[in-house]
Amino acid sequence: MVDRITRSMVAEAADYVRAHIGINPTIGLILGSGLNALAEDVSEPEVIPYQKIPHFPQATVAGHKGRLVAGQLGGAPVLLMQGRAHYYEGYSLAEITLPVRVMQVLGIKVLLVTNAAGGLRPDLRAGDLMAIVDHLNLMGLAGHNPLRGPNEETFGPRFPDMSHAYDAELLALLRAEAQERNIPLQEGVYAMVAGPSFETPAEVRFLRAIGADAVGMSTVPEVIVARHGGMRVLGVSLISNVAIASTATAQETTHEEVLRAGHKAGPLLGTLLAGVIRRLNTRQG
Repeated sequence: MVDRITRSMVAEAADYVRAHIGINPTIGLILGSGLNALAEDVSEPEVIPYQKIPHFPQATVAGHKGRLVAGQLGGAPVLLMQGRAHYYEGYSLAEITLPVRVMQVLGIKVLLVTNAAGGLRPDLRAGDLMAIVDHLNLMGLAGHNPLRGPNEETFGPRFPDMSHAYDAELLALLRAEAQERNIPLQEGVYAMVAGPSFETPAEVRFLRAIGADAVGMSTVPEVIVARHGGMRVLGVSLISNVAIASTATAQETTHEEVLRAGHKAGPLLGTLLAGVIRRLNTRQG
């Protein structure tokens, strides 16, 4: 496990990616558990397995293909991650956020990040899409932050502001796209826990009490590093299961349930994100 990622490590990985794709991507995407379908909509795709990229963390969890896909989506050049590495797989937070640093060095200014999450708010149901408006970094509050250690000033400031972690303009574009397509869109606060065990009923009740609407095991470290590097971020959770808040129920949460929800609702999420990219590309053009 590597606790610190150096500028040279990021540069080596970025140089490899740059040499194997024929575009200059402006938008990055990270696809969560079971959400690989969006990559199929990328035109003129160029694919790089993670294991070929120097220093890149490998995705080992089912539902994460572990490939970079470069191409055109929504009229814009994109770099898409099919799957991510997680802290619970044994990686450091510095390692799992290296791909975001690579995106930064490649010149990407906008990051769209997705995940599968457990619904905490009573009105959330499996299959719902939830725009992330803020997050609770429970790992970070306990001292585990991807920016821990010496700060690399060429990446970003020592103390980055996180009061606007999720970009208001990108969120507005997502709302407009959902309304135009008549796709229901929830909004809420995402809480990150370390995993890999799912939450106990007592933990679910605690998370509700402190203001979380959904809970998952990813995303927040990537968002912190993206904001540290000056990238704009849009986050969307696919509610893959309803978190269990009582020991009286016989129901159990499984990863297979998460993957099924992703396969079912993933294409809808892909439609929304492609629409956001088109709207953003039109504004910038």
